[in-house]
Amino acid sequence: GNQGSTWLIVKEALLKNRPIKITDTTLRDGNQSLWLARLRTEDILPILPKMDQIGFSSIEVWGGAIFDACLTFLKEDPWQRLRAIKERVPKTPLQMLLRGQNLVGYRHYSDDVVHKFVKLAAKNGIDIFRIFDPLNDVRNFRTAIEAAKEAGAHVQGAVVYTISPVHTLEHYLEIAHQLVDMGIDSLCIKDRTALLSPPLPSLVPGEPGLFRKVILR
Repeated sequence: GNQGSTWLIVKEALLKNRPIKITDTTLRDGNQSLWLARLRTEDILPILPKMDQIGFSSIEVWGGAIFDACLTFLKEDPWQRLRAIKERVPKTPLQMLLRGQNLVGYRHYSDDVVHKFVKLAAKNGIDIFRIFDPLNDVRNFRTAIEAAKEAGAHVQGAVVYTISPVHTLEHYLEIAHQLVDMGIDSLCIKDRTALLSPPLPSLVPGEPGLFRKVILR
């Protein structure tokens, strides 16, 4: 996200003695963005015990393009990778990025497939599901949110941030309210192109209760 904006939010939180929690995304987003998700499981495992001791709020290790890269390019079992990571990270919650109805693929899957996939992901080690849709179409959140709630996981709804005549504050608040009604536990603002510049309190005036748990990414 935007470093300047993030620092303003961190500064305000520190001044008000609010705790700052950090999610490490190195092994998922860093791996995917810098190396096309080509890190092998054997490359990841040695550092995990040390990461588990740092005190991260969560560690994002799965989802996105990781599943596809494991199968297509690395010839690895992505489920075995997840189990191996969980064995070495017993303390810190593990997180994955889930593309809503697309799961970790590139098309919509049926509701029963979504439920089964999410159930198995939780069973094999995922504690937090960061669920998003590239177009912020809330219809593509619903089944994944239901499945994650049924699995007893923490559900984080992620809203993709951009700027355009239709992407107004009211637009984002409407999406956030719909996600809250669906049962999300926290909200993530995905500022993938570093466009978010104002500090969060001025971004969401009059909505302190709704945005009690907001994550910037």
